Amino acid sequence: MIPIKTQEEIEIMATGGHILAEIMEQLKNEARAGITTNDLNRLAESLVLKYKCKPSFKDYNGFPETLCASVNETVVHGVPSDRVLKDGDILSLDLGIFYNGFHSDMAITIPIGSVEPEILRLIKVANKALKRGIRKLRPNARIGAIGNTIQRYVESQGFCVVRNLCGHGIGRELHEDPEILNYGKRREGDFLKEGMVVCLEPMITNGKGDIKKSSDGFGFETIDNSIAAHFEHTIAITHHGSRILTV
Repeated sequence: MIPIKTQEEIEIMATGGHILAEIMEQLKNEARAGITTNDLNRLAESLVLKYKCKPSFKDYNGFPETLCASVNETVVHGVPSDRVLKDGDILSLDLGIFYNGFHSDMAITIPIGSVEPEILRLIKVANKALKRGIRKLRPNARIGAIGNTIQRYVESQGFCVVRNLCGHGIGRELHEDPEILNYGKRREGDFLKEGMVVCLEPMITNGKGDIKKSSDGFGFETIDNSIAAHFEHTIAITHHGSRILTV
């Protein structure tokens, strides 16, 4: 069963989402060539605690850190390390926090220094795919239509969606029903209802989109070493359409 949130619960999640967006902005401002993903992880944990929240990812299914930091061919769930970011890399930051009984989840992909124009376009397409998907979130919309919108746009731009990973519901648990694929058919899937809260998160590559587990045992990376981009927001389904909570 897909959980339905009350208006009061959605307001709590909106407060948590705002805190998460503030933290993510600070991480984005610190990400640059010459620092390590461990540096960003330490900053993320200190900020989460400063805002009197708890990290959602740390110890979740054994994940060892607060922040997921995925570089270049790593799609998601990269474990922070002593790897030094260099000019031309792209970095996906994925962070979840637990505030007043509810989780929020958000991801961005950012260029490090001077990045090839086609890779910058990959980032822009991933971000725009998220925005297009969000516009489809409203009561009585079918989940398949959301994935279809993302897939058609991404493929029209010459890129590929990662099919083995998906978005999800969120609330008192980090991952709740429903699963939201980044591909699909318009007239398939569950109907969205007012009060649902979901995480929409297109993950796309400039290659084939097939993935494998990373050597750290947690991340997923492209088999063909193509570059990946990932964006995510936590969004409530409202009477009028959708409300992005991670802003």
